[in-house]
Amino acid sequence: MKSGKLNWDDLKNIIDKNRGAYREEVLVSNGIGEDCAILNLNRNNIVISTDPITGAGSNLGKLAVNINCNDIASSGGEAVGIMVTILAPTTSKLEEIEEIMKDISNECKKLNVAIIGGHTEVTDAVNKIVVSCTVIGKANSIITTKGAEVGDDIIVTKYLALEGCSILAHDKENELKNILSKEEINEAKNFNQYLSVVEEGKACGKIGVTSMHDITEGGILGALWEMAEASNVGFEIYEELLPIKNTTIKICKYFNIDILRFISSGSMLIISHNSDDIIKNLKNIGIKATVIGKITEEKNGTLIKSSGEEISVNPPERDELFNI
Repeated sequence: MKSGKLNWDDLKNIIDKNRGAYREEVLVSNGIGEDCAILNLNRNNIVISTDPITGAGSNLGKLAVNINCNDIASSGGEAVGIMVTILAPTTSKLEEIEEIMKDISNECKKLNVAIIGGHTEVTDAVNKIVVSCTVIGKANSIITTKGAEVGDDIIVTKYLALEGCSILAHDKENELKNILSKEEINEAKNFNQYLSVVEEGKACGKIGVTSMHDITEGGILGALWEMAEASNVGFEIYEELLPIKNTTIKICKYFNIDILRFISSGSMLIISHNSDDIIKNLKNIGIKATVIGKITEEKNGTLIKSSGEEISVNPPERDELFNI
């Protein structure tokens, strides 16, 4: 098998056949595109998310905290506690594990999240350090991936592929020196300062949206496909409207990466019929937001190129990061 997520059909088949027991406390459970499970316990909505970091060699702690807390934010929740599992190969040094936990603790302090438990193990079952986190949060209102409605605007925050380009700038710096200036490399490295979508999640939860989804593996096209599949709708987006940094374009061209299928934590996919208010409110807190298309009734995805050519969007496969 290849690195990355399972292909769409295999994943859907496994999920559909293995749902465990039915519990009335479970409001949202496992499903394609859903970022979190949501439980109702004693009339309180508990939001839970879990994700590993496997494709990066640097900043594992920072990435692990942000991608999981982003999932909580995309469901309208507030992260409260995090559990951390670290699996380290026998070649690891204690200092590496200490540095990862230091990064995790620092990010948790920024987001007001407690570290509440976990597991650390040295094992020959892995050939590099793997960090996996589970975050537990609370939510007054619930936002799901499957809530998108026909006619809604499609909005993305910040810029696409920030996470992927930051990973490459740290892990492939020597190669990128061939095409980027020192300033551009530093810019790409610093993209990891913008990986949290917690603030836009809070703001949009107050305004009202029909769907939110954290853009991670598979990029914007993968996130859109998951949202559309979950909501039983289609979408059309316009290439010329997509917010992409010039440095990102250079990096992706060098590595022959499809920007639209490149891991993009730091961007939130927001679906709403209230886009003007959302863009205005996000601007007021210093977050760029861009309308890139519409939700459609026809259950397919379309990318409209700058030339006017219409391209059908296929189900997500493994992220471009795993092709490098």
